Amino acid sequence: MTISIKPTASGSTIEQDGSTILTVDGSGNISTPNNLTVSGSFSASSGGGKVLQVLQAHKTDAFSTASSSFTDITGLSVSITPSSTSSKILIIWKCVVAGNVSNHADLRLMRNATAIDVGGAAGNRTPTTAGNYSASNFMMTASGVYLDSPSSTSSTTYKLQLRTNTGNAIVRINSNYDYNDASTTPVTASSITVMEIAG
Repeated sequence: MTISIKPTASGSTIEQDGSTILTVDGSGNISTPNNLTVSGSFSASSGGGKVLQVLQAHKTDAFSTASSSFTDITGLSVSITPSSTSSKILIIWKCVVAGNVSNHADLRLMRNATAIDVGGAAGNRTPTTAGNYSASNFMMTASGVYLDSPSSTSSTTYKLQLRTNTGNAIVRINSNYDYNDASTTPVTASSITVMEIAG
């Protein structure tokens, strides 16, 4: 059996014992004779860097806590099941935080029960939203981008947690902060987006 590749005016042909089995045109399109039999299956290449899936949680309601322990922010959690252990997960998040000048609002990014993208010294928070931006109250946007390597094909949850560093001082998500107004009327939105990237 002899296999040969021959150029043509518009591309090339692949021949077996003098008979054309595949024709490739100048655009890369492949055509076959009617009697070609294909066994097995074809699959698209999953070359590194391709986005395989995208999921997002978009929070438009308010959330508040007075706890000095990290607390899950309701509605800012996404679960994704990687298709391969070599996949990486890109996390992009934005969180609008409000508090009083006398306290901090600490945020933390989590993979399941493990804190990720945290400082090496304190090791417990992602950014620190310090309450020293005005004479009374503050409201600001915190955000982050992190490429994680979970090395797993199990469902993996990415979420944001919040705490205050001052006992009983309230910190809020998506709402104004005013000690004279105890309401938590939402005035903005926060989100967390996760993308599976082929390894």
